[in-house]
Amino acid sequence: MHSSLANELRLVLQLQLARRGLRSARLRHAGCISREGDSMGNQTMKVLTAVATALALVLGVRVAVVHARKTSDIGPQQAEIARALSAGPASITEHATVAEPDGHGGIRIVRPGTNDFTCMPGDASGIGMPPMCADKVAMQWNRDFAEHKSKPTTTVPGIEYMLAGATQRSDSDPYDRTSPPIKIGPHWMILWPFDPKTSGLATTHKPTGAYIMWAGSPYAHVHIMGRP
Repeated sequence: MHSSLANELRLVLQLQLARRGLRSARLRHAGCISREGDSMGNQTMKVLTAVATALALVLGVRVAVVHARKTSDIGPQQAEIARALSAGPASITEHATVAEPDGHGGIRIVRPGTNDFTCMPGDASGIGMPPMCADKVAMQWNRDFAEHKSKPTTTVPGIEYMLAGATQRSDSDPYDRTSPPIKIGPHWMILWPFDPKTSGLATTHKPTGAYIMWAGSPYAHVHIMGRP
C-alpha cells in the first residue's frame, strides 16, 4: 500500500511540474515573465523534484521495513506450528495444544488448546521423529517409550495421528537404530498391544489397511494406513 502511495505521489508531483513548465513556456512565449522569473520557476521545479524523490525514497524504506516485520512474524515458530498441525485431522487440530520439546525431557506449550490432543512438530531431519497429534494416553505411552520403560504405564488404548507421514527403522524392533529408514505414508495408530493371532493382522509394513508394528513387544500397536 505504501509503495502504491509513493508512486501516486510521484506521479502527481510530476504532473504538477509538467503543468508548471507548460505554463512557464506559454508565458515566455507571450512575453509576460522576465528571465529572472523564469529562473525562479526553474529553481522551484528543481526543489519540487528533489522533494518528490526524497518522499519516494522514504516511503520505499518504510515499505521495506513493514515487509521485513511481516516476514519475521511468519517466522520459525509459525512454521513449526503449521508442521505440527499437519499431523492431525482438522477436527482435532483446530482445538489441540501445540507443544515442542523443552530440551530437558519435557515439553513447552507453544499454543494452548482445549481438547485432549497435543500436536508436536517433530524433527524433519530425524528418523522416527515425524509431526504427530496424540491424546493424553498416547502422550504418556510416548514418554514411557522415550524413557525406555519395560512396558507402557497406560491402561487403556491411546490414539495418535501421523497424517503427514513418517519414517521408522524397523517393523519388529522398537529400538533399532541402524537399519535403513522406512518411509511411511499418512496413517494413524491405536497404541495398544494387539495380538496378531487373535486379531488376524499382519506384522509387516503394508501401504494400505492395518498391521501391527513391533508385534510381540510391550510396545506393539496398530498402524492404520490412510486418513481416518
